[in-house]
This record gives sequence, C-alpha cells and structure tokens, in this order.
Amino acid sequence: MLRLLTSCGTRVLGSSARARPATGLCLPGRSPSRPASDVPRNHPPSSEFVARSVGICSMMRLPVQTSPEGLDAAFVGVPLDIGTSNRPGARFGPRRIREESVMLRTVNPSTGALPFQSLTVADLGDVNVNLYNLQDSCRLIREAYQKIVASGCVPLTLGGDHTITYPILQALAKKHGPVGLLHVDAHLDTADKALGEKLYHGAPFRRCVEEGLLDCKRVVQIGIRGSSATLDPYRYNRNQGFRVVLAEDCWMKSLVPLMAEVRQQVGGKPLYISFDIDALDPAYAPGTGTPEIAGLTPSQALEIIRGCQGLNVVGCDLVEVSPLYDLSGNTALLAANLLFEMLCVLPKVTTA
Repeated sequence: MLRLLTSCGTRVLGSSARARPATGLCLPGRSPSRPASDVPRNHPPSSEFVARSVGICSMMRLPVQTSPEGLDAAFVGVPLDIGTSNRPGARFGPRRIREESVMLRTVNPSTGALPFQSLTVADLGDVNVNLYNLQDSCRLIREAYQKIVASGCVPLTLGGDHTITYPILQALAKKHGPVGLLHVDAHLDTADKALGEKLYHGAPFRRCVEEGLLDCKRVVQIGIRGSSATLDPYRYNRNQGFRVVLAEDCWMKSLVPLMAEVRQQVGGKPLYISFDIDALDPAYAPGTGTPEIAGLTPSQALEIIRGCQGLNVVGCDLVEVSPLYDLSGNTALLAANLLFEMLCVLPKVTTA
C-alpha cells in the first residue's frame, strides 16, 4: 500500500521517486552522495488524486524508511512520556500528530518555501524506547540520533515529553559541538531535581548546560510563564547567559521584531529549535501535560519559526502533545503544522 500511495503522489507531481530500501535505523552504513537537483524526490501524495483517508499513517503520508541514508531531512517519532511530572499521554503524541498531518500540503505560499522540491524527506518511524527505564530510553534515543545526524540527515522530532531533547542534543553536539537553542515553552526546563531524580522533563536543559552541549550565549527561551516556587525563577538561566522572554512580554504584539533580535544573537552557527506545545495558550492547545494560561497564539508561533529562515538549523523537535487531553485533535493538528513550518526553514530549502 505504501508503494502504491507513494507512486500515486509522485506521479501527480511529475516524479517517480520511491522510498529507498530499509536497512535499519540504528545500523551503521555508508552515506551515499546527495541526489542532484534534477533527481526526483519524495513528495506527499496530493488529495486531488489520493483520498486523505488512504494510506499508511506516516508524517504527511511520506514514504517510511528505517534508514536515514540518502535523506536530507526526516521526521522521527520518540513516543516517550515516563519523564512527565503531571498528566501522561505524550507517548501517543507522534502517532496522533501523524494522523492530523494528512491535512498538510507540499508548498508554503506564505513564505514561498518549497521543501519537497529542495530536500529528500521521509518518515523514519519511531525510535524504540524503554518505558520502564528512563536512563535506558535516553541511551536508545542518543544512539539512534547519532546515526541520523552522522548520515547528514536533519531530524525533525515528534515527541514525546521534553526529556527527549536531552539525548537528542547529546547526539547533535557530538557532531556540531555546542549548539545554539531556540526554546519555545511555558517552562524553563532547567530544574535540578524532582523527587530526587535529575532526569525528567523539567530538567533537560540543566543537564545540557552541565555537559557543555549548549552555546549558552546563543540560547533564547520564549513564552515562559506561570506560577513558581521562588520570586526569581529565571536566575539560573540568566546567569548562564540565556535570554529569557516572558509570555507577558509577548502579549498582544507581533514577534517579528523579537525574532530579528534573535537572529542577530544566534548568528550563523548551528541552531536547534525545541518547541513545547504548552508554549501556546491552552485555548489553542489543550492536549498537553502541564498547561499554563495566557500563552502564545498560533500566529505568534508561526512568526517565531518563520523568523528562523536563513539560520543554520540542524534539528528541531515538537514535544508534549498528549492526545488524551486533545479530544478535538486541534493540538495535534497545530503540532503537525508547526513541524511543517520547521521543515520549511531548514537551510537547503529554496523559496519561490
């Protein structure tokens, strides 16, 4: 069925691309040379010719591969939520995001981005995780992503709770060195411990700082809000050199000027985008584990991501979608659209 669906979609778009043979996500292999610009690439099938209800549940109904070899970018699911401190269910986030991504099309007319004419993209499926051991899950994630980034493929991750960003950044820093970070979230995620544990979704960036994975002068956190245990919960982050932008500083305004400042701060060095869906107001994204009132709007989320166009983005994630609290599917639909926007700002993507 996948082969039939893929051939239908590529025939419509004037291409005969097919998914490459699967050789295993975590197996070592030699990366082939990148395809020339005139070589057909994977295209999601058009709903003009293939009904949206038809086909395997992959991100944007792209071909599914188990190897990153030959890909410029790939969607990857990490169905883990045992690092969650409140409502569970983010383990089901990747699947639900893929279901809602059936609404997405291939071109971004607002920005002119042509991702599927510029890049070879596929869905790599899910990283295997150990739901009984968070440390072991982080090891599995780190090892899988080391192979993805070593192949030259840029990962766009469907989470999963925010713990997963820590092992992903371990893998990316191994290749790129300390990276800049655009972190969009309601929470700082730099706590030290919870219930005596140092590894959970409230602490990934504290662990990253300790291991030297981040270029701290190029870290920006946007959307931070909510009650706190102290009057100055931002002290640790600002002491590291992070720029912390509170949600109230974003209310009722465009974030285009802010992103102009962010672009200057992060420069042309490697940048990772980590987007927690709870950065958005729960009126728009109720399906998450730790919601906070008075958050960002979807239009502001688009301004943030589109503001990264032209930057050296080496990876992205969208985390904390919990379908159990997302009865309408709106949170997952929003997440799917934001992941598409992230794809559209990758460095090799051309614009019309």
